[in-house]
Amino acid sequence: MLDMRRMQILRAVVSSGSVTAAARHLGYTPSAVSQQMAALEKEAGTPLLERTGRGVRPTDAGRLLADCATTIGRHVAQAETALADLRAGRTGRISVRYFATAGARLVAPALARLRREHPGVQAELRLSDPDDPLPEVKAGRTDAALVVRRHDAPPVDGIRFVHLLDDPYRAVLPRAHPLAAHPALRLTDLAEEALVGSELPGPCLDAVLDACGAAGFTPDFVVESGDYATAQGFVAAGVGVALVPEMGLAAPAGAYGHPESAVREVRDPEPVRSIWAAVRATAPEGPVLRGFVDALHEAAAVVAAAPKSP
Repeated sequence: MLDMRRMQILRAVVSSGSVTAAARHLGYTPSAVSQQMAALEKEAGTPLLERTGRGVRPTDAGRLLADCATTIGRHVAQAETALADLRAGRTGRISVRYFATAGARLVAPALARLRREHPGVQAELRLSDPDDPLPEVKAGRTDAALVVRRHDAPPVDGIRFVHLLDDPYRAVLPRAHPLAAHPALRLTDLAEEALVGSELPGPCLDAVLDACGAAGFTPDFVVESGDYATAQGFVAAGVGVALVPEMGLAAPAGAYGHPESAVREVRDPEPVRSIWAAVRATAPEGPVLRGFVDALHEAAAVVAAAPKSP
């Protein structure tokens, strides 16, 4: 096998026209260069240089290997530049899975910041609903996923969770409903109400069921809509009331496209879903992944600081 370092020395000898000149340029002794050329000729199995007075010139084999060394050197330089860009976050890619209500409020502003700070990075975003994205994160098929999980949930092998924010649920009622006259409600105020389900089975629905259980009742879902916009439509039509997380509300109270709706805080207890970013525990935290998670934190802080629905 040909030694790449010796091929680069051969290139220097061919370019400079003599062993002595190449040694001077490389910082070697002429004897060391001659030894390396002798070793390379042995590896090649054919003469690479022939003497011409005080200098040398390449044989056909020597010229071939010198040209190959030039090409290799150019590719190595390109690889080093590309690697430096990747390490600095100037290039690269990130793959993210997210659920629908996290898209507009968290992922969109985080992606906008990522593009400002790392304009050469490609982002692949895909909704994970209704699939669990954690197996993709663990297997390295995606870099980060937004998930809902309890604070006291057991750890998941191979996954690191980064808490972003707690998203409280609000009661959405027809504007003419008697409970809409109150600025805030106790969760037990909804115990006898017909509820419009807004959640698919999973951690978001569990947050509602756990809170209702803590309040001493099991919710009576007369409709299971499976999404927040549809649930608010049923409420506006007077079918029942709904529990919808803040991030699932389309706009401030009374402006969801259904002026008949009213949104009220719920207490004692307040249902809350906790939103986390999940990343692979062994994933190197390069500038792109770190920048995206930081951007998610910033977006979550904006959501948490926003005025709450009355």
